[in-house]
Amino acid sequence: MIREPFLKTRGIHNFRDYGGWRSRGGGQVRTGLLFRSGHHVEATDDDLAAIAPLGIHTVIDLRGESERAANPCRRVEGFDGQVVFYEGETTSSPPHMDIGPDTSAADFARERMLAVYTRMPDNPAMIDMFGRYLNILAQREGASLVHCYAGKDRTGVAATMLLHILGVAEEDQRREFLRTNDSPTFDVLARQSLPGIEARLGRKLDEGAAKDLLGVRAEYLDRYLEIATERHGSFDTYLEAAIGVDDALREALIARFVA
Repeated sequence: MIREPFLKTRGIHNFRDYGGWRSRGGGQVRTGLLFRSGHHVEATDDDLAAIAPLGIHTVIDLRGESERAANPCRRVEGFDGQVVFYEGETTSSPPHMDIGPDTSAADFARERMLAVYTRMPDNPAMIDMFGRYLNILAQREGASLVHCYAGKDRTGVAATMLLHILGVAEEDQRREFLRTNDSPTFDVLARQSLPGIEARLGRKLDEGAAKDLLGVRAEYLDRYLEIATERHGSFDTYLEAAIGVDDALREALIARFVA
């Protein structure tokens, strides 16, 4: 595994290379091609200068229209690649969840995130974008970046799908998913997210609740995989039937990203 996956940034959360994992048969996922992050609305000039040498030619933005309008991303100066996005909303967040007087903020945060992952496998927008992401990876040369708002939920599932297809062990897929919690830029996401969340809740979130909302838990990914498997009998069958991962796409991805 690459020693230091995180790029040092001051205005972007969770920017990292998610290659480097071992795959079955003794191969290894190539580094320097697969990047993931949160949005770039607060990217500093130094951040963009650090990204420029990475050679990113394709950006897959998993956010919906309202998120993109509220948080327009900065790109590297002279960026002439392709930015792929969904014409509509992509969020899997439940439209409303009550928080009663006896509900702790931590319990609310955990239940809300579990609801997000419960809804995501059936979300038509995300099914479309996951399929487009995987097909684009097989077709376009150069490095790519996939991101959403925080770079942890929609982006985390996208990365898990690809690593699964590339033959990375489930334990390492989960390690990659949970690596978000090690990001050195948690303060960036907290600054961007907590004030609005607390305003909607009408209460201050304690540290535990904040981490549940802004970080990830293994049970979140487990919920997604459980629902996807329930729908089709196995995660591989879900990828084939719902996402469109046929043998040709699987082979193309392995050929491109496994050394």
